[in-house]
Amino acid sequence: MNERTERQRERLDAHVFVCTNARESAHASCGTVGAEETVAAVKDWLRERDAFWTAVSVGTTSCLGLCSEDGVAITIQPRNVWYSDVMPEDVPELLASEFGPTADRTDDPDDP
Repeated sequence: MNERTERQRERLDAHVFVCTNARESAHASCGTVGAEETVAAVKDWLRERDAFWTAVSVGTTSCLGLCSEDGVAITIQPRNVWYSDVMPEDVPELLASEFGPTADRTDDPDDP
């Protein structure tokens, strides 16, 4: 086992987690309301700005506790920012508000 915390902290400024949880029940879940398309939109937006897997990584996750029929849940860490009801068409505005239109604000603006 190798502890790699410092290496990742130096490499990454943020990690975008997109819920892709799909459940077989009457309750809403991100996996059934556009999760895969939303993940693709996040990756595409970051790739277009050369920020994907450099300063910002993207991962999928199970339930974030923000399930809705209106879109998926996203969290950006270590910023501790949480979104619900995100649809693929919301991704450009969401990421531009977090990282700047050209992804030049990858550092947490609240971190001195």
